[in-house]
Amino acid sequence: MPVQIGAKPESDFTDPVGMLGDCHRRIERFLGVLRTLGEQAGGSPLTADHRKALETSLRYFREGAPRHVEDEELSLFPRLRHQQNAKVDEALVIVDRLERDHSTAGAWHQELDALGSCWVKESVLDAVSISRFRDLTNQLSQLYEKHIQVEDNELFPLAASSLPASDLSIIGREMAERRGARLPAATFRNIADSTNLGSPSHS
Repeated sequence: MPVQIGAKPESDFTDPVGMLGDCHRRIERFLGVLRTLGEQAGGSPLTADHRKALETSLRYFREGAPRHVEDEELSLFPRLRHQQNAKVDEALVIVDRLERDHSTAGAWHQELDALGSCWVKESVLDAVSISRFRDLTNQLSQLYEKHIQVEDNELFPLAASSLPASDLSIIGREMAERRGARLPAATFRNIADSTNLGSPSHS
């Protein structure tokens, strides 16, 4: 992604919670592109720029977004569930709801991808398909708005403050492995080395 002046630099694998927030910004960006394309569609063939934007956005939700879901459901949420912490216990209700959101969004994205792929192939979509494309992007926007707000403002700060450094380090390593990034083990020891909160992982 292009770096905007004044924007927060993207996090790396030593800050997995920060990376999860960065993924949210990409979700918002690419979903915004899809919404704009749907709103502007008027029956004319895709322009070269619109085709590229459509393909790029669809590919993100086909490849990148599922990794984000795995980051949360396979790495972050299980470690939160192992915490002996009253605040975390209260947040587990939120986690259950977030997982249901993931399932709902996944089904909508599959349908959206099918419509979008047809649009790329044929260059145009019929009125019924365009209407459904718009409905899906609107529904996803509404779901993500609430979902991201809860995670950014409640769950992620709680995870950053309550999870031991060793857990955060392993979460970062797992996120790197999902993306095919084989980083030196020392990269992830930086977290534990910089704090006294390191404790055995709950993996």
